Amino acid sequence: MLPQNLRLGTRALRRTPGFTLTATLILALGIGLSTAVFTIADALLLRKLAVRDQDALVVLAGATPDGRVENYPLSLESARELARRSRTLEATAFYGYEGAVPKPVLEGDQVTRLHRALVSGDFFSVLGTPPALGRALRPEDDRPGAAPVVVLSHRAWQARFGGSPDVLDRRIRMQDDGIDYRVVGVMPQGLEYPKGVDVWAPVLAATPERNLPFVAVHLLGRLRDGAVPASAAEEVSAFFRTEAPAQLRELRGTAVRLPDLVVGDTRPVVLLFAAAAGLLLLVTCVNVANLLVMRGLARQREIAVRFALGATRARVVGAMLAEYGMLAIAAGVLGVGVAAAAVRGFVAFAPPGLPRLDEIGLNATALAGATVITLLAMLLFAVAPAMLSSSVKLHATLSAGARGSRGRKSRFASETLVAGQLALALLVLSGAGLIGRSLQALQRAELAFSPTNLLIGELAIRADQYDTPAKQRAMLDQLLPAVASIPGVRAVSPVVAAPYSGTAGWDGSPRAEGQSASDAARNPLLNMEVVTPGYFETIEVKVTRGRGFTPQDREGAPAVVVVSESAAQHYWPNADPIGRRLAMGPNNTFTVVGVVPETRYRDLRNARASIYFPLQQSFFPFTPTTLAIRTGGDPSAVVPSLRRAITETVPGVLLASAAPFEDYLSKPLAQPRLTALLLAVFAGAALVLASVGLFAVMGTMVGQRRREFGVRMALGATAGQVGVMVLRRGLALAAVGTVVGVASAIAANRLLGSLLFEVSPTDAVTLAGSAILLLAVAALASVLPARASTRIDPAITLRAE
Repeated sequence: MLPQNLRLGTRALRRTPGFTLTATLILALGIGLSTAVFTIADALLLRKLAVRDQDALVVLAGATPDGRVENYPLSLESARELARRSRTLEATAFYGYEGAVPKPVLEGDQVTRLHRALVSGDFFSVLGTPPALGRALRPEDDRPGAAPVVVLSHRAWQARFGGSPDVLDRRIRMQDDGIDYRVVGVMPQGLEYPKGVDVWAPVLAATPERNLPFVAVHLLGRLRDGAVPASAAEEVSAFFRTEAPAQLRELRGTAVRLPDLVVGDTRPVVLLFAAAAGLLLLVTCVNVANLLVMRGLARQREIAVRFALGATRARVVGAMLAEYGMLAIAAGVLGVGVAAAAVRGFVAFAPPGLPRLDEIGLNATALAGATVITLLAMLLFAVAPAMLSSSVKLHATLSAGARGSRGRKSRFASETLVAGQLALALLVLSGAGLIGRSLQALQRAELAFSPTNLLIGELAIRADQYDTPAKQRAMLDQLLPAVASIPGVRAVSPVVAAPYSGTAGWDGSPRAEGQSASDAARNPLLNMEVVTPGYFETIEVKVTRGRGFTPQDREGAPAVVVVSESAAQHYWPNADPIGRRLAMGPNNTFTVVGVVPETRYRDLRNARASIYFPLQQSFFPFTPTTLAIRTGGDPSAVVPSLRRAITETVPGVLLASAAPFEDYLSKPLAQPRLTALLLAVFAGAALVLASVGLFAVMGTMVGQRRREFGVRMALGATAGQVGVMVLRRGLALAAVGTVVGVASAIAANRLLGSLLFEVSPTDAVTLAGSAILLLAVAALASVLPARASTRIDPAITLRAE
């Protein structure tokens, strides 16, 4: 019977090529985009990490009670002591708080960069990850004076070394310390933690002994059987209460499972895409189901003839399901092509640093997902129309052509489905609108300084030549005038880190003079900058109170700082901060001489409270090695002169990278832009599908009611009145869908809160704009059927009856 059903289905689809092509394309779009999202979610969320028992791995850190500061690191000694005391962890390791830091690498006379993470020698044994090539780091590698070695990530091995097995024993020279590191291994694909890492190096062997007291780390632990993250977090809290300095004793411990950290802020975005894809697939299936219902309605006379000739209902339903199954299979095959194109587009536009990006691609799992999605779609769109279409009253259908109550019931079902499609389309459309408005707000965020004509240059400094802060400051004293004299350069100042560098910046929590220990424990963690007197002119930030730095703020002069407005308000609410004093550590006290606005230099989403120190009074064991340069024109034009001035002025210093500030600004905007783009695609597809569904229903309704319209016009109704009646019906369906969609959006869009910036999930402008757009598209979809109704000739219609 199946071969016969397939022959009948093929013949039926061939008779209506327009319907077959339309339904296949619509269904392929929904299946393809859904498969693409499943492929991405599988790589980013579902696929296991290349570690042993990933859910037993936790990362321990601190956080303030109010949650304003998270991932507060431990000192190296504190991490070791906490690991020794822990009863919930069976094994521990640690890694540098800064994560994967770009390090200049010397290749011939060219400087490139690799992202290096400092880890303990037992890091990979705690992870339980065997190398793909060579060996992993060992405890004996992580000792002062040990031979310098590194392990490559799989991505870096492929991208930088062509995947060659000869990479073992190759040397990588880090320009900042002048040391040749020997490559001893390559880790497997799927292990990129900390995020964006290219090479892992041992902490102790790669850190000069004088800097070890300043090394900040996160503790990686493997839970004992039966232990839970909350128990490990409580151990960290107890450690802070008893062993930490007074100002840190109110910190609470945190323990986050490693998979959650690897996925990071990607999870809500992928889940959002999955929800949008699911809604789009539902809209697609409803659309095709509606087309099949209308097609079945038009074929009721044919079905009645089959019954009259002795066919059973089971056989008729089987034939229809075979027909619809072939439609689904064709759409599924085409959908795989759509999915492949969508995945390639996602990878091409994906923001840099997206975890596991190299693992995203169509594979056996993705194809299995496509098969499941196709079968699910078939169940959603095929079964109900087949059952509905096969339920006919034989005598009434053959004698009356299927008019009457049966037509009204089918029409009501179709219209209900269309209203649901419109509601779902508005739900996706409003989400895309919110993300789009959030992106606009982020792009227009007030930076409090001018990003135009601002160049950021990162220096590669030989640590063996400039091994003390005094030597590093002397080097800058020599270099900065040379840079300032370059034609086109208006001002220059060192800064701690490149823009939007996250944990690569410096943080501190100074206390106000006379502040109690309990009050000091509640002080915010401030972004710290070490700058020269020309800094505020260089980035063009206005000093709102007091003064900036001058050349007189030197070693031996009274120590001074400039603070941001929110920091001043915290320490001295409703009082003048000028002349007040702040302290860091037991021996460093500073007088506030100026106040500036919060800037968005380090974090685009949050204007960070900051404290600024003059370079010549800096007590830090490190000196800034990044330059902010204000130019009179195109910043890129001065890069060759800048590179030459650096190499000619200071030996052992090279320009590692230089880029206009706008290039750095694109980094925090990359993921919001991708999210907005993909949601716009989903929303546009849902809107088109919903409008196609409405057009089809209205066109079918006009065809079914030709006799009624002919009678109305014969009794005196004008063609315009009939057209308005049809148009009003279409808009009524759109209005119902809009009301339901707005109500659903108000409830569902609250889930987008973490992705939005300065936009409410229930933003009235977005909801109103989405509703107006939907109604406008619905009106366009209803115009052609309405015009068709005005061309009905009542005489011809009545003669045909």
